[in-house]
Amino acid sequence: MRLDKCLSNSGHGSRSEVRHQIKKGLVSLQGRVITDPAYNVREQDFSQLTVAGKPAQIKLNVHLMMHKPPGLITAMEDKKLPTIAEIIPAKWLNSGLFPVGRLDRDTTGLLILTNDGILCHRLISPRWDIWKTYQVEIDGQVFSAADKTVFQDGIVLEDGLKCMPANLDILTANQANLSIQEGKFHQVKRMMQATGRRVTKLHRLSFGPLTLDEGLLPGDCRELTKREIEILYAAAQLEPKF
Repeated sequence: MRLDKCLSNSGHGSRSEVRHQIKKGLVSLQGRVITDPAYNVREQDFSQLTVAGKPAQIKLNVHLMMHKPPGLITAMEDKKLPTIAEIIPAKWLNSGLFPVGRLDRDTTGLLILTNDGILCHRLISPRWDIWKTYQVEIDGQVFSAADKTVFQDGIVLEDGLKCMPANLDILTANQANLSIQEGKFHQVKRMMQATGRRVTKLHRLSFGPLTLDEGLLPGDCRELTKREIEILYAAAQLEPKF
């Protein structure tokens, strides 16, 4: 892998910032200064890289947990609207991150970001039985015990599409936790609409085995812990990549 890409992907700065560090002679491999940003570094030599005399801490795979606030679209770039990229720490913006699934602009809560495409695909595919849980507040028809069976049987949307079975945990007359396996466009809102309700607030609580860190304020994000990475890959039936 190119030296500048290796370092920028690992959070040592933007590609231009990393190139500047390399050309200044701040990067060494096995004690030898490397000044060529295009130098090819073998994976087995990553542990021998230093920046300004300190171990480089190379990361090929990056996994973040974000507490998405309202008002941002789930994309890394958009010509008109603010995106989640604006709240990702600068050191990870060059890591090839992409969101695992999408949350609507007004939806808040847990969002996972990764640069592992296979992991992302499995987490969002219904084939792998990865459940997502949302707390939903509604106007309209209040919830009743009978709704649990209705959602478990599979809601039929207004366009005739039948959803997979969902689990409804009623909290109050107008608030519930809804767990689904799919992630169709505006799915939760459309499911509620099909049952005579309008969503007024939607917040994702969990994605597969991961629950939103209560210590993360809206707009905050952090790297997943080693344990979180292990259980997330296990849910997708993959070997973990750190």
